[in-house]
Amino acid sequence: MKTVQYREALREAMSEEMRTDSSVFLLGEEVAEYNGAYKVSQGMLDEFGAKRVIDTPIAELGFTGIAVGAAMNGLRPIVEFMTWNFAILAADQIINSAAKMLQMSGGQIGCPIVFRGGNGTAGQLGATHSQSFEAFYAHVPGLKVVTPSTPYDAKGLLKAAIRDNDPVLVLESEKMYGDKGEIPEGEYIIPIGVADIKRKGTDVTVVSFGKIIKEAHKAAEALEKEGISVEIIDLRSVRPIDYGTVVNSVKKTNRCVVVEESWPIASIASEIAYHVQNYAFDYLDAPVKRVMQSDTPFPFSPPLMAEALPNVARIIAAIKATMYK
Repeated sequence: MKTVQYREALREAMSEEMRTDSSVFLLGEEVAEYNGAYKVSQGMLDEFGAKRVIDTPIAELGFTGIAVGAAMNGLRPIVEFMTWNFAILAADQIINSAAKMLQMSGGQIGCPIVFRGGNGTAGQLGATHSQSFEAFYAHVPGLKVVTPSTPYDAKGLLKAAIRDNDPVLVLESEKMYGDKGEIPEGEYIIPIGVADIKRKGTDVTVVSFGKIIKEAHKAAEALEKEGISVEIIDLRSVRPIDYGTVVNSVKKTNRCVVVEESWPIASIASEIAYHVQNYAFDYLDAPVKRVMQSDTPFPFSPPLMAEALPNVARIIAAIKATMYK
């Protein structure tokens, strides 16, 4: 095992796949000469050259369309969005072209493409630069959506995404790029659609994904001192979702809290709550609870930011609400 930053794990995944498959290439704003806005692609231009690490204009719809066309013709593009907030401009290509191409061509034309970049909140960036889009894209048939929360998951899931024959979205976080964690030396893959039990427990199941997993761990550590044992399920993939791991955990703990960075309406948490009540209703000792971002555009003020996001205090309160009625 070795310790790397989250950004380094992503870079290893892309570089390894580009070394073994000449059809893989990277394009996006500042990915080449500047080494990536968050230095994820540091050194890749030097190794692979300007034909495979391509700087683009600030034109998300345009360069995404080019990448979709390349995927339809046998290449495997990796599209980096500086932030998923900017990818709204490319939503037509992602949702109406990439996601639907296989079906609309009668199975004749696939679209093996990866869309990746920073997602969610990251400091004082304002309401239009602080949005979490997991549920937005998970709503669309034809897309796969992964949300790695550790360097280990980031490398394994990105490699799986690059090799996948369907469009895969990898939603990272600007706040995680500097996070450190252990990964194995050499090759490994994490299958898309397989959740991970990040912490074993017996009293309550907490389901989450992405950077908010950190807050769930802090809450679990605090509650352990009070004798409450929390099991943490990291979905890792929000389309497809590993419902089985979640339901089996709830059957053991009899309680469920879902923690999500995004807004409550039409959320991943709503989907999880439905499946838990549908397949584990007789095992529940309390209603499923959600801890979500406030149902407002994200604020700029740091105190309001802290209040708007799921935090340790709110997670602990939700867990205790399932324990003591």
